[in-house]
Amino acid sequence: MNVFITGGSGFVGTALSSHLLNMGHSVVSTGTSPAHKCLKHTNFRYISADTTQRGSWQDDIKNVDAVINLAGANILHLWTKNYKQKIFNSRILTTRNIVEALRVGGKTILCSASATGYYGNCGDEILTEDSPAGKDFLAKICIDWEKEALTAEKKGARVVLMRFGVVLGATGGPFLKMALPFKFFVGGRLGDGMQWFPWIHIDDLVSAVIFIFENSNIKGPVNFCAPEPERNRDFAREMGKALKRPSFLPTPAFVVKTVMGELGTSLLSSQRPLPSMLKDNGFITFRFPDAKGAIEDITEPG
Repeated sequence: MNVFITGGSGFVGTALSSHLLNMGHSVVSTGTSPAHKCLKHTNFRYISADTTQRGSWQDDIKNVDAVINLAGANILHLWTKNYKQKIFNSRILTTRNIVEALRVGGKTILCSASATGYYGNCGDEILTEDSPAGKDFLAKICIDWEKEALTAEKKGARVVLMRFGVVLGATGGPFLKMALPFKFFVGGRLGDGMQWFPWIHIDDLVSAVIFIFENSNIKGPVNFCAPEPERNRDFAREMGKALKRPSFLPTPAFVVKTVMGELGTSLLSSQRPLPSMLKDNGFITFRFPDAKGAIEDITEPG
């Protein structure tokens, strides 16, 4: 297969590119960095581009078998008015430009990122792909993001909306930042810790994408999350055990909201999604179904 990846210089994009190359596929990757820091391969080509803008980078989309759309500004940043617009543009405009570049009738697979933030703050409610959208900022972003991706169906593409939980891995992503307070002996839950924390190990995410490539009946929203979600307090406890650090110093909710503003409110929200679409279609073997095993894998030496 020939695969095109936007946001390909990031943690998830690098892992997917590496795995696809090892399988014998060809990968074209875009990112805002001048060059890819990790990957060198005869079947890999990197394009430095601002994908929110039309450009020559779109030419490579016309003849690929699959597009994996991961581009998006990091949400772990103070949400000023300007930065919220950047979060929006980096996702919606990139997706619009991808769809514009797809050839009509090409039967391309478009796997476009979204997030479990689509569901908003849902307390203890169990969420499947059929659950309704929330109404907060991240939910509205996901709604518009997914709507933009689905327009590719008019060109004959099979569109999969990848609603990611927090992606965990040793080589990047949020885990390193999450672990930092524990290393300084100040780790613990956020607020009361009762909020559900959706997550997925990077290895299972990569396997799920390959599974989707190989199963043409899968389309629409797909929850990319482990089958055993954790409450924030339990996840913090497992992190403390793995890092051999205490996990009893909570960050009060009012502090999270005061310091981080609207982002802080989002971090305290609760989503309890299950990977129903994956499991219903036969993806039943998660390498890391529970947080304990995932955290131990990430933190073990070597």
